[in-house]
Order: sequence, then structure tokens, then C-alpha cells
Amino acid sequence: MKMNINSKTLVAFISVAMSITASATAAPTPEQLYTKQLPITPELALPGQYTVGVKTLEVVHEKQLNTQDFTSQVDRPLTLEVWYPAQSQVATTQQASYENVTRLHKPFSLKGTAHRDAQPKSDGAYPLVVLSHGYTGYRTIMYYLGEHLASHGYVVVGIDHTDSTTEDVDFIKAGFSGFPSTLINRARDQQFVLDYFSQDNSDIAHITNTNDAAVIGYSMGGFGAINTIGACYDFHQQGLQRLGFPEDAAKQLMPVFNSCAAGRESVDPRWKAMIAYAPWGGETSVHSAKSMNEITVPSLYVAGEQDDVSGYEKGVKKLFEQTGSENKYLMVYENARHNIAPHPAPKVAYETDADLGHYIEPSWNNEQLNRINEHMSLAFLDCFVKKDDGKCAYLPQRDNATQVKDANGKLTKAWPGFADRWATGIRFYRGENAK
Repeated sequence: MKMNINSKTLVAFISVAMSITASATAAPTPEQLYTKQLPITPELALPGQYTVGVKTLEVVHEKQLNTQDFTSQVDRPLTLEVWYPAQSQVATTQQASYENVTRLHKPFSLKGTAHRDAQPKSDGAYPLVVLSHGYTGYRTIMYYLGEHLASHGYVVVGIDHTDSTTEDVDFIKAGFSGFPSTLINRARDQQFVLDYFSQDNSDIAHITNTNDAAVIGYSMGGFGAINTIGACYDFHQQGLQRLGFPEDAAKQLMPVFNSCAAGRESVDPRWKAMIAYAPWGGETSVHSAKSMNEITVPSLYVAGEQDDVSGYEKGVKKLFEQTGSENKYLMVYENARHNIAPHPAPKVAYETDADLGHYIEPSWNNEQLNRINEHMSLAFLDCFVKKDDGKCAYLPQRDNATQVKDANGKLTKAWPGFADRWATGIRFYRGENAK
């Protein structure tokens, strides 16, 4: 049967079809994950004095080991999200949104407070902070911390660690496809970012102080950060086989995996501080105990006492105890598991347990965790990177955040910067000679 369609009808049909296609592929509407909690927000979790800009960069780490054959070299592309102090005149810039996908590759978009591609401050020297996600993750999984630290005068660089992002890995069919690359490249990516901004001539690089730098890592990002500041990996054949490597490959690859100081001969002296959130590796003893004891960089470990991924007693706590730095600290969230660092779950993650399990904490509110992380991270970095003794005073002296009544019925003082009666379920431990 022949159909007669006039031009007006055809145009209308094409218009409707294009509209349907566009709506099906359009980016999700950015969602707001955070509320205003001023009365209970720890003091140093409040925004700083600087307007924050954010910019996405595509960079290349040239001639890196090819983790497909472990013999050849390839250029390694990296996507970076950079937060920085910006000019206050941002009326013409767009407020940032952060697009990504869940582990099951469901897209989402999150509202930020930074201003996309805003002009950086024209002067100043703001310390560099490298922000490193877990396996799997993405460069903006701690965007709240990137924006926060930038508002207080830091240049913060979140890395998409190629091969181990949620977009790169098919978590159902090949969940560990990016793990070899993670073991090799995590610390090296962190060091590369420091080197890159030391040599770059951009407006952002001009205001970045790379002589005073810090690295913050979550999970496998923490695994890498510990190596970056001096620990040596100590993989054994049996351990690599337990991770899924065939026997012959495990034998041959031990020398490849067992690097120190992000592949350098010695630790880069520009690293002035390290924060490791739920770092992996303690339970499997992949960091050499001897080299851990030789670490001198000030280190803050943050853990959930019920961490079922990295472990606590024989995991994160063990790494803290092994660390030789005089200024070492451990903050513990009681009854928390592994997800103590990511932003709260986007709406789409609630559709499946596999996705929600990447974000949710059963006994904690993730927004509350994020705000405490902001407060303590800023106190630690200002103390050891900016050498601000006043901020050192915010690192708790009493190990238990919970206030108790004294003999006169009065509550003991809250931790520095915390409101009365608003902190419980957190512990804070210091090295014997820490500040």
C-alpha cells in the first residue's frame, strides 16, 4: 500500500522524532545532595573566603607501562577536575554540575557550588592538593571536599584514574578488569599531577604552590597515597595469585608491582601531608612494614571501625600503627563501614543494591560524614601544609568526641570547632609525639 505524506506532515514527524531522541539522551537534571545545616556543621566545614572556580582538563602521562601486556609503553590519558580560588566577578559563569555514572553505568548529574571555568585569582600561591578516588570511582566522588578546600585557599585536583573508573569498568561482567592498572598506576598518577602543575604555564598553575603539596586518597586512592609518601609495595606471588593473577604471571610481575615512592628513587620532598580515607592494603600487608616505619610525612588516617573492605583492626588501624611519622593521626567513625568518603548517593543509585552499596552507610548520614571530613581535613592541612598553628589546635586532644558529665553534672567540652552535644560516635587517636 502506498502512503502519501505531505511536506508539513513529514516535518512534524521528524520534529517529534528528534524531540523523543533528544529527551532519551539528554543529561539528567542536576540534583542537590546537600542541605543547610549551619547549627550542627563543625566550624571548619563552613565555606571559606574564596569564590571557587572549577575546570576540567585532559592531560597525558607519556610513555607509561602498558598494563595489557606489561612490556610495552603507552601514553596514559587522564581527566582532571581542578577546583581553585577564583575572581569574585563570576556573574557570567555557570554554576558547576558534575556528570558521571554509577557502577551499573546509570548516568546522573549533581549540583556544585563552584563556578565552571571562572577566571582564577590573579595572584597568590595556593598549595596543591591531589584528590584520588577508590576502585571504582571518579574524579568528583569527593567534589564536596574539592570545593571546600578551594574556598579556603587550595588548588585541588581530582583525578579520573584511567582503567579503574565506574565508566571504564563493567562491574558485573569484568569487575576486576582495571585492578592491575590500579596497582601499578595509582601512586604514579598522583605524583604525575604534582609534576604536571609544576611545569604547566596556565593561569591556574601560576597561582599553585607545588612546593607545599598534599595527597588525599580514598580506598585504593589511599593505598596509592601511602606509597606516594614513602611506603614500598611488598607483593608476593601467593598474594598476587589470590588477587586473580595466574601463577606464571604472578612470578613475573612481582618486580613490576613492588615499587616505592610512586616509582621514584625517593619521596618527593614537596609532599607535606597525606590523608588516607579507608585505605586498602593493611589486611593483605601489601605495604612493607619497614618502609611504613620510615615515613616522615604527616599522615591522617580516617576509618570506619566496621570496614568490611579495607578492614579496621588489621587494616587501617594497622597502617596507622606502622606509620613512622611523628605527626600521625587516626580518626574513627564508630559503626561505619567503608563508604566514609564519597558524596551522598544520587537518586538513581537507589534503584539497585549494587549501586547504592557504593555510597550508603547503614549507621551514618553521608552528609554528616562529609561535613566532618571537611572540618578535620582542613584542620590537618592548614596545620601541616600552611603551618598554621592555630589550626593544629582543632585536632582533638581527647580521643572520644562524646561529651560526658563531670562530678558537678556539667558536660565536658566539645571537640574544638564542634557545637555542644552534636558530636558522638567518633574517636581520634594521635601518635605519641604528635602536635
